[in-house]
Amino acid sequence: MTPIIEFKNYTFKYRSQSEPTLRDIDLAVYPGEKVLIVGPSGSGKSTLVHCINGMVPFSFSGESSGTVTVGGKDPAKTGIFGMSKIVGTVLQDTDGQFIGLTVAEDVAFALENDCVPQDRMFELVDQVADVVDIRTLLGHAPTELSGGQKQRVSMAGVLVDDVDVLLFDEPLANLDPATGKRAIDLIDRICREREKTVIIIEHRLEDALYRDVDRIIVIGEGRVAADLKPDELLCSDILVREGIREPLYVTALKHAGCHLKSGDHPQHIETMNLAPYERQLREWAEKVKLPEKRPEKRSALEVLDLNFSYMTGKPVLSDIHFRIEKGEMLAVVGKNGAGKSTLSNLICGFLQPDRGKILLNGADIADKSIKERGEVIGLVMQNPNQMISKPMIFDEVALGLRVRGVPEEQVKERVYEKLKICGLYPFRNWPVSALSFGQKKRVTIASILVMDPEILILDEPTAGQDYRHYTEIMEFLKQLNETLGITIIMITHDMHLMLEYTDRAIVIADGQLVADDTPASVLTNEAVADRAYLKKTSLYDLAVRCNIADASGFVERFIYYERQVRADGGQTADL
Repeated sequence: MTPIIEFKNYTFKYRSQSEPTLRDIDLAVYPGEKVLIVGPSGSGKSTLVHCINGMVPFSFSGESSGTVTVGGKDPAKTGIFGMSKIVGTVLQDTDGQFIGLTVAEDVAFALENDCVPQDRMFELVDQVADVVDIRTLLGHAPTELSGGQKQRVSMAGVLVDDVDVLLFDEPLANLDPATGKRAIDLIDRICREREKTVIIIEHRLEDALYRDVDRIIVIGEGRVAADLKPDELLCSDILVREGIREPLYVTALKHAGCHLKSGDHPQHIETMNLAPYERQLREWAEKVKLPEKRPEKRSALEVLDLNFSYMTGKPVLSDIHFRIEKGEMLAVVGKNGAGKSTLSNLICGFLQPDRGKILLNGADIADKSIKERGEVIGLVMQNPNQMISKPMIFDEVALGLRVRGVPEEQVKERVYEKLKICGLYPFRNWPVSALSFGQKKRVTIASILVMDPEILILDEPTAGQDYRHYTEIMEFLKQLNETLGITIIMITHDMHLMLEYTDRAIVIADGQLVADDTPASVLTNEAVADRAYLKKTSLYDLAVRCNIADASGFVERFIYYERQVRADGGQTADL
């Protein structure tokens, strides 16, 4: 069979860089294959995709050697428009992909460019709307939609052109776990039923493997570090070596000293043969001792019977109540549209509650202005484009300090310190427009951290981050939490983050508080997980299938052991 995508000894160097981003790439993807590409930020994953869809060399110029062909054509000669008839790309930042004022207009955009007759246009738009289940949204404005709905609209916009290759750039970055599962299921269905070649770039490897993929290609420092079937890759140490997070159940088995074999099919915990590993896992779990619970501290933030609605008679939050102690690091979780971001806006004063109170350090803050609250509570929003107001990175991070009248020498020192912490110091003189979505996210975190807040609220702090930058940011937040006593509240869809870094989770579903418990208890409770669109951790399935009676306790032991391993610099912890 002839490859639909083929790289032969391909090297590419951006015009502005001294070293190649891609080196000696030899790679073939065949028609109908579904391929997952993983690798740390800066490894060359996005550049590889840009070579496939024609963005290189037309939007990103540089020097290349070797050859690349897509559908038998050279993208450099075919052009972006020509490649758009072969390759459809669904961007991570879907807001940057919308053109029309309504969903129907947006989906029809490519057809309008091709001068398709209107009757045929309506017919084709309806067809792809049914495929991705957006028929009821065709009259809506794209800006009104949830993250999952926006993604399906973007998919419709590329499917309507009947392309052969579909590229998905971080499709799970802004989705809750249950919506993410549906997205992966939809991509799989499109691949099979419409016989498309699918390439997925994703940091959340375990979630991306919810449905089978043919191969996983690992990109490291511009080279193909591995090109293997999932079962083979998960049994190796390649993912850890390249700084990519393994599925949690695989990590747990390896912590227990198990040597996985590809014949036991570790790609899916539900069907993996666990018989050879069960005894070893149980013995390991019994040896891990849990720490004592910490004593209660003074209240940092208290929410009392909070109610809020944007429209009378349609409550968004109902009778929300919880207490956060000083120095806590906790997660607020729930499905898209549950009211999590609304809650943070109420705490910061952007919205006023219909009923209820918010106490800060024991005092009601109803009469405090947004500015007064902002001196104590820092908010990092989910979409970095909504926070950034300066064209240059340094000026954006320095803005809050300059507004407060901090001397310029102190501004420079504090900004540089936070840029180093957030991995942005090399880009200090760059324009914000030159950054990726994940890098912009780090700029917004730096711009709040530089203000030294008492309470930090982060809305999806790690969305779109690779495992190394995720770990750097989270370890830094943990350091702030432990050394400076900053209270940290994270609104997140990342169940790994919740398990690894927090000791408590507040779960909101349909505007109501449905759980306030440890992450292990939340993610092993099927009723809570289903109601809040969470995903039961694969550690729960591992415990159940290995006949470990206390599944929640097993998850807690894994979390504690993982924290010890991180504290020891990645070495196996002493039990």
